[in-house]
Amino acid sequence: MQLKELVSNLKKNKLVIIRYWINNEKIISILNAHKIDKELFIKRYAFCLLDYYIDLITQKVEIGQSSTINDFLNYLNKQDIKSEELFILCIGFKNALIEYLSELNVNSLEISTQINKLSEIILENFLEVYSKTAKYIQEALNKSASIVDKQVILSRTDSNGIILKVSSAFCKINGYTSSELVGRTHALLKHKDTAKETIDNLWETIKAGKVWSGELKNIKKNGDFYWVETTIYPNFDNMGRIITYDAISQDITSRKVIDSQQNLLIEQSKHVAMGEMISMIAHQWRQPLQAVSILVQKIPLTKMSGGQITDELVNSVVHDVGVQLQYMSKTIDDFRDFFKPNRKKEFIDLSIIINKSADFLGYLLKANAVKLNIKNNIQVKIFVYLNEIVQVIINIIKNSCDALNEKGIENKIINISTIKEIDYIYIIIEDNAGGIPDNVIGKIFEPYFSTKTNKNGTGLGLYMCKTIIEDHSNGTIGVENTNIGAKFTIKLPLK
Repeated sequence: MQLKELVSNLKKNKLVIIRYWINNEKIISILNAHKIDKELFIKRYAFCLLDYYIDLITQKVEIGQSSTINDFLNYLNKQDIKSEELFILCIGFKNALIEYLSELNVNSLEISTQINKLSEIILENFLEVYSKTAKYIQEALNKSASIVDKQVILSRTDSNGIILKVSSAFCKINGYTSSELVGRTHALLKHKDTAKETIDNLWETIKAGKVWSGELKNIKKNGDFYWVETTIYPNFDNMGRIITYDAISQDITSRKVIDSQQNLLIEQSKHVAMGEMISMIAHQWRQPLQAVSILVQKIPLTKMSGGQITDELVNSVVHDVGVQLQYMSKTIDDFRDFFKPNRKKEFIDLSIIINKSADFLGYLLKANAVKLNIKNNIQVKIFVYLNEIVQVIINIIKNSCDALNEKGIENKIINISTIKEIDYIYIIIEDNAGGIPDNVIGKIFEPYFSTKTNKNGTGLGLYMCKTIIEDHSNGTIGVENTNIGAKFTIKLPLK
């Protein structure tokens, strides 16, 4: 049989040759051991291997110049095929070719020699490429392991919590060496602020074979603290028994510090707001106290002037004093409600929010001759933290009032208007104080930034306004200058 005729036969009977190869006991054993799907292996790789042999025989390609063969070798590597198993696969393929030729009664020494020689060259090339690929994969794995060790805060303990292994990143964050940690428990790192209930819940969860996730405050070797967000995974043996626990953590110290600073700012803001409210109470009470003082003096003055103290006079004084005291009591109730510690969202009519804000500032606006115009024709309830939204509106109006005074505006005006869209409500507060300078308008919502020239500003008010509004889902607050002053827009969701 000539070479041309041989190639033609090989092309026509590819499946027969491949079946000779795949049905070999040793080949089947390798495929089964690595759980390789036989049909998929035939379709994706076996035909490509035979085509490669044919192309080499016809000299269409040279050894090592086939991308499909490289894919084939990479696939075997991923399936964890060992070099000796690759040798068996290649010898098996060569034997399948020879078996097929025997079936055709091809006893040509020249062809057999050519196939054996070709198979040896292919096998040598495969083993060389395969060993390089395996080495590359091992190097990649080692590199990945090194990256994990340096970057991932990882620890492994036995079922009793004794530390078996820690990563370099784990040691770096707490300051201990691996030898100082292995053999100890995580109690070494437990901060006194960590609640016992947290640790109890952790152990109860992982001992039940479940994954635990949470935040932990730990202590470093030098006494400093750090925060981690940790997930602990139980590992099981073949009998389903827990043998070890793996804990993977993320350093969240910076985030917790920012949260702590945020809480501090909130407390500072509350103290500032309380001081302002107490000042408002004093102003609100001044007029009724003066009225009570005059009313109380009415009876002795009547007596001194020789007038008659009638029951009608006494009842009138008592009634008028009662009215003033009732007003003062209502003022206290309003301010007490404003500072109630319980923070609960509720559905509130928009008009109530705006009117309550205006009521708080009634005396301040009157004392500073500021005209407040309210234009709200919308009847809608919104789901908000009432006192906090009121605080935002009060703060913006107070800032406008201060700006109007500082700039000596004669006809001081503040307008409040509302706009309703499908999913949002807008509360717009405008003044005629001339606006905010362009070089600072982008900074007014930053903490501790203040535009007040009298140095009485804390720089917390507008920052807290932004924090409060953004705490309402998709809520925003913005500011822009108009041709007469500053315009604040509060956007709140209706749903």
